[in-house]
Amino acid sequence: MRTIDLRGRSLSAAELLAAVPRATAARAAALQAAAEIVEDVRTRGEESLREQAERFDGVTGHAVRVPAEHIADAVAGLDHDVHAALEESIRRVREASAAQIPPTRVTELAAGARVTQRWQPVGRVGVYVPGGKAVYPSSVVMNVVPAQVAGVRRIALASPPQAGFDGRVHPTILAAAGLLGVTEVYAMGGAGAIGALAHGVASLGLDPVDVVTGPGNNFVAAAKRAVAGVVGVDSEAGATEILIVADDTADPRLIAYDLVSQAEHDEQASAVLVTASDELARAVDAAVAQVAAATRHRERVAAALAGEQSAIVLVDDAAAAEAFSNAYAPEHLELHLADAADAAARYTSAGALFVGPYAPVSLGDYLAGSNHVLPTGGQARYAAGLGAQTFLRAQQVIEHDRDALAEVRDRIVALAESEALPGHGDAVVARFASGNVAGSAA
Repeated sequence: MRTIDLRGRSLSAAELLAAVPRATAARAAALQAAAEIVEDVRTRGEESLREQAERFDGVTGHAVRVPAEHIADAVAGLDHDVHAALEESIRRVREASAAQIPPTRVTELAAGARVTQRWQPVGRVGVYVPGGKAVYPSSVVMNVVPAQVAGVRRIALASPPQAGFDGRVHPTILAAAGLLGVTEVYAMGGAGAIGALAHGVASLGLDPVDVVTGPGNNFVAAAKRAVAGVVGVDSEAGATEILIVADDTADPRLIAYDLVSQAEHDEQASAVLVTASDELARAVDAAVAQVAAATRHRERVAAALAGEQSAIVLVDDAAAAEAFSNAYAPEHLELHLADAADAAARYTSAGALFVGPYAPVSLGDYLAGSNHVLPTGGQARYAAGLGAQTFLRAQQVIEHDRDALAEVRDRIVALAESEALPGHGDAVVARFASGNVAGSAA
């Protein structure tokens, strides 16, 4: 990993971001291609999806809409330990997601004047689960459970067809869907799947959804941008990121394992360590080399760690580390600090915060109960991770009786006149005219 020395420099947020650029070239290249794929699915439907399956997945003649027996077979064949782990993950995510449901709130503004804030689930959700370089049954859990907790009644799941399984969705993904009671599953991947979920495909019985969620590669993220506005989308979850802030009390080998664990996702994954300790930086660099060389996906890991998006960043002190992290706004932030619990409050921009040596990102990926679909690319400055709230819409219910409206009648008229919209005021005054069925004259 390269080392970037920012010590002795006073840098703006923009300069801090420029110090460790993200891998954006591939994302930019994907935008146009993804938009074209989405449009092709919108106009040609199933025919387009089958052409894409042959081109990108090496699959032909498969059942795009997954038969119920495929799901049942997958559940029956699921490894016992994986089954138990998924059940525990479901339980934990369900419990944590339930805490995200805002309560209905009623505000009494005056006698007879009430505003109720309530949250309504969307009617239909499309969940995308990637299936390229790795298999992600955990992403089934992370997307489906909060939607169910929010009260969504109709959930469609899409995942790429697998040449190694006769064009079926990977059986572990199918099994996870089955455990959650999801019966509407489609073997389709990439940008085409996002387009299909957003626009619907009549020949498959696939109705358009209201919200599309789920992680994926650059084409999936770009496709979400292409359909945003047609449907709601979660954040554009691109290549994964880990930023670790550590001091000289940290264990360099644990840090190395955590950096490698995220680098194994993708060659564009970002792995960044920020520290004020020269000694720790050198120790981590040496440990990363050892751990990376021994891991199964060593070539992928080596590419990610050698990329411009990964680095060991030397800073002057704890305040500089905080400033860097908050400007960078990582997807995953680990704090390996002597005062990690206290320091956590000062790290305000991160998709998820992992505090102390016994809270690795891997915990959050599977069994922390938190959600692992998180904003990447600096979106954590303004966006939240996936949760029950992703599938909820805030609604305001306004109730006023005659006396309550009369109390503010003249002020409404005054504001309407100030905006040159006299009809707005007239609509209020009319309710108090003689003979109005809503009540007697004022």
